[in-house]
Amino acid sequence: MLIVKFAAMPKDISISAYFESYSHLPLIDVRSPGEFAKGHIPGATNIPLFSDEERAHVGTVYVQESREKAMELGYKYVTPKLQSFITESRKVAPQNQVTIYCWRGGMRSHAFGGHLKENGFDNVYIIKKGYKAYRTLAVSDYEEGFLHVLGGFTGSGKTHILNELKNKNHQVIDLEGLANHKGSAFGRIGMGEQPTTEQFANNLYWEWRQLNFKRPVWVEDENLSIGSVNIPLPLFNRIRESKLIFINIKREERAKLLVKDYVIGDVEKLIDSIKRISKRLGPQNTIAAIENVQQNNFYEAAMLILTYYDKYYAKGMKKREEEKIQLIPLPDTNSKDNAEKIVSAVESFSLHEKTK
Repeated sequence: MLIVKFAAMPKDISISAYFESYSHLPLIDVRSPGEFAKGHIPGATNIPLFSDEERAHVGTVYVQESREKAMELGYKYVTPKLQSFITESRKVAPQNQVTIYCWRGGMRSHAFGGHLKENGFDNVYIIKKGYKAYRTLAVSDYEEGFLHVLGGFTGSGKTHILNELKNKNHQVIDLEGLANHKGSAFGRIGMGEQPTTEQFANNLYWEWRQLNFKRPVWVEDENLSIGSVNIPLPLFNRIRESKLIFINIKREERAKLLVKDYVIGDVEKLIDSIKRISKRLGPQNTIAAIENVQQNNFYEAAMLILTYYDKYYAKGMKKREEEKIQLIPLPDTNSKDNAEKIVSAVESFSLHEKTK
């Protein structure tokens, strides 16, 4: 670690003050590259005080020798980089105004911020309690607002409907979009790399805190895990406790949409995904589904796969209170029409409830 005396010190601000008054400023994360990759405040630029190896070395010396020795080593590592810190920071913050954070808002961020102040930066702010303050909120602060939870059997086009609702200025949190995964065993097809669970929660909270909680928020009914990432438990619990708006569409229509959404030329990924649910699908259905995919009979394969997913979702529905489910039958998967019908049905139901 590093301690330097500065003539003009940066100003400490709380995480709430950052959201309210300083989030428009460039944001610098001075933690190591490994810490940053695991998770960071959205929009931050990483200008690490120490490399991963240097941070580990300083930590080892701190534990095995002394705080003073660790500070000496930290100063040795940092000194050759002092000019680069100024250069890189000016690229990020050409107006010489910047907000900085480290893990707990301690020595690393204050040393870095003080160095910027001594070298011409006018306004430098340090987030008190650092990244940890943001993380505390990102995994817990989901109590506000009213949720409209959209459910339906696999292939109902729920994500397409949410996109239509967003286009119509409804408030939407697209959990699968943030997770970069479509939520099933086939969910990685056509998608890129998923974020870490930590970064997923960070990105989610960044969107969540910008919502107007006087208006409803639409989310899709999800399992706790979306691919390799997990929904923060407080939000997941709220989704499960909220009323479920369940759209009911015939399997044949849903199979058509699955073919459109998932058949994008990578047959091997489709087959691999089928194998991942083989125990639940059963040996005969698994073999038949794979053979259909190999023969380009994608609709037939989708119909077989939906037999499993429909049973799985129906089982989960039984755990919900019947009075908290609003069933909306729909003829097909036309997302634009369905978005309008769902909003109309929900508004009519809400009006009916109020007049009881």
